[in-house]
Amino acid sequence: MDMNQYLDMFIEESKEHLQAINANLLLLESDPGNIGHVKEIFRSAHTLKGMSATMGFEDMASLTHEAENVLDLIRNQKLTITSDIMDAIFQSVDLIEGMVIDITEGGDGSADVSAIVKKLRAIVAGDFSAEQEVAATTMTVEAPQEESTPAEDHELDDYAMMVLKQSQELGNNVLWIKVTLNENCMLKAARSYMVFDQLESMGEVIKTKPAVEDIENERFEQSFEIAYVTEQSIEKVRNTILNISEIQDVTIETIQLKSEAPPAPVVQQAPASAEKGAAEAPQAPVKKATAGGKTIRVDIERLDILMNLFSELVIDRGRLEQLAREIGKNELQETVEHMSRISGDLQNIILTMRMVPVEQVFNRFPRMIRDLQKDLNKKVHLEIIGAETELDRTVIDEIGDPLNHLLRNSLDHGIESPADRKKAGKPEEGKIELRAFHSGNHVFIEVKDDGAGINKDKVLKKALERGIVNPAIADSMSDKQIHELLFAAGFSTAEVVSDISGRGVGLDVVKSKIESLGGSVGVDSVRGQGTTFLIQLPLTLSIISAMLVQVKDEKYAVPLSSIIETAVFKKEQIMMAHRQKVIDFRGRVVPLVSLQDIFQVPDNGETMEDEVAVVIVRKGEKMAGLVVDSFIGQQEIVLKSLGKYLVNVFAISGATILGDGQVALIIDCNSLIK
Repeated sequence: MDMNQYLDMFIEESKEHLQAINANLLLLESDPGNIGHVKEIFRSAHTLKGMSATMGFEDMASLTHEAENVLDLIRNQKLTITSDIMDAIFQSVDLIEGMVIDITEGGDGSADVSAIVKKLRAIVAGDFSAEQEVAATTMTVEAPQEESTPAEDHELDDYAMMVLKQSQELGNNVLWIKVTLNENCMLKAARSYMVFDQLESMGEVIKTKPAVEDIENERFEQSFEIAYVTEQSIEKVRNTILNISEIQDVTIETIQLKSEAPPAPVVQQAPASAEKGAAEAPQAPVKKATAGGKTIRVDIERLDILMNLFSELVIDRGRLEQLAREIGKNELQETVEHMSRISGDLQNIILTMRMVPVEQVFNRFPRMIRDLQKDLNKKVHLEIIGAETELDRTVIDEIGDPLNHLLRNSLDHGIESPADRKKAGKPEEGKIELRAFHSGNHVFIEVKDDGAGINKDKVLKKALERGIVNPAIADSMSDKQIHELLFAAGFSTAEVVSDISGRGVGLDVVKSKIESLGGSVGVDSVRGQGTTFLIQLPLTLSIISAMLVQVKDEKYAVPLSSIIETAVFKKEQIMMAHRQKVIDFRGRVVPLVSLQDIFQVPDNGETMEDEVAVVIVRKGEKMAGLVVDSFIGQQEIVLKSLGKYLVNVFAISGATILGDGQVALIIDCNSLIK
């Protein structure tokens, strides 16, 4: 059996265990006396070691084993946690993460672990002699009294009986093993193969129940049984199987080949967690997954295909709705309306399937902050709020780097040194708040710090030096306008280029990435009190609500998320300011943008009426009025790419196919306002 078929599962589970280890290490560092955190770390490390050994990644298995040795001493309160010990464990986790990344990219997961292994062994040796180290690091489960059952109970054939007898005469252990998998085990064949692979490295599998073919094809419930011959002890066999994740319990009996009656059977089950001894057997029953909590992993590519197919269905739905209106037959219209309601429910389910909590991104940041504050000699507490907020998977995959940059920026430029904070009357420990929340069809992510705030004089001076700002208008700029200069291309106030917050690139990279996702980012700051960056993101990028508008013979779609209002103005209400047509919209001067001029739409000879249709759109605090010929109405549209030959088309973010088969371009309001 090819182990490569289990590689994806191994990678996903490894990432989950590493995330759990990182999170619990941070908790342990802040609360060193809590042995519960150590046990959780140990459990994840133990499972990771077994998985990597089974898959043949020896460097990962050996490094995890050495880290496990240190954790075992801490768990048994034979080693006191220090900053150096925590650093060594964190370095081990970083190296293991690097190996997993290498495996993900097609590598063999090998790495030079000698230096960190030497450090970990030195930590152990500093408290124990070699003999004690071995005793402390060997994970044991107190062996139950040996149980035996007659061979007849296991329906062994003559050949199997002969092999077992010969093996027993040679002094081998003849065992009957029952392995029970967790109820929520997803790939039972993979787990069973891992069991067979480990057992065959120490002995010989004589018979299985059900047959091997049935086990490989997952034609069994939660358990399977094995007749097994080995020179190894029962305890080693049990611990070897328990090293494999998703094993609920293991029962091992000695097969009685002689005719005398066996002793009264006593049912024995090994603990589910290998690190728990008999004295530590859990008192509460194991919580089983309820029907509502069952999950299944689905490849994101399959969800993308499903979304694309449904997108085509949405296009056809629009076409059917238009045809039903044109034909005017009641039965047809009722059927189409019912289909529209059903497809709307289906759309919501598909979109929900693609939604994942931002926790997947947020979880990586506490560890990053921990390392950076040590490098910068600062004290910082990161508070995460709203990690359960959900976003489309496509968006989740893209926001990691922008958030990483903003957090580094807050820590490097925002939070002051402990001495400076003390002088300013602040606590020595700074605070960074990472918060996510829903509002309408958007998700907002806020990065807020209580640092020194933005020095607007310094920002303005740099902007003038670089020619970003015209000196004539510099004095009239508001604080918010000056703060927004931080997002100008190539702008940076850093005196020294470093690896901490962007190598002097500035925040323009963050803005470009967020806007490419259909979102926006803004900044607000109070000198001496702190800075807040606010990111606005769409819930999904595939199907959006839009206002369809007509410009001469062409149709355009304006995303509803950008629209404030649609209105009709009389020609005499249009004014001129700085050679630009403007209107007075509720006390604000709003510039007008003619879509016919921008997109060079050919004139069809129709004359303009006395009234002008305008779509008022917004980007942050800025507004603009898009001049169109008429409003068609609101519609859900499918966002389609223009393809590789039409890239970077000004003010166009994509296209959609309408119900009548026409193609309508989707307007990028951010570009127009910019």
